[in-house]
Amino acid sequence: MFFAGYTNYFLWTQQPAFGVTLRGRLEAGCRVRFLLGDPDGEVTRERERVEGVALTVSTRIRITLGELSKLGPVGGLEVRFSGADDAANHVGLSVFRFDDEALVTPHLARTVGHDSPMFHLRRSGDGGMFGRFAEHAEELWGRGVPRV
Repeated sequence: MFFAGYTNYFLWTQQPAFGVTLRGRLEAGCRVRFLLGDPDGEVTRERERVEGVALTVSTRIRITLGELSKLGPVGGLEVRFSGADDAANHVGLSVFRFDDEALVTPHLARTVGHDSPMFHLRRSGDGGMFGRFAEHAEELWGRGVPRV
């Protein structure tokens, strides 16, 4: 499972007992990765200015970090921040990948991510839309900064 959304906070607010579900997947041996924006980064501050909403981008990232910390030490969980040079490419596109399926959200101008459309993609071969978005997220992950 790969959650490459800039904040990912909605997972805990919109999915009942998401932490319990996530822990169960991890304990069953599933690899789970979270690529987040840096809550103190320049792109985060700029996005907060653009959105102009009370629940700021940095707060939404910190909600995710807080929920992940509640899991305690558990194998298979990896968390990174997008690199400073890649944050602008990350903030505008979320990719959530589950084996051969992905949910992709291109963020519309001046809207919060949950107000943008979401596309459900399935791998149907090499070189298609699924692969291109998966490669995008993997590239960002590869240059991401591990959260200490």
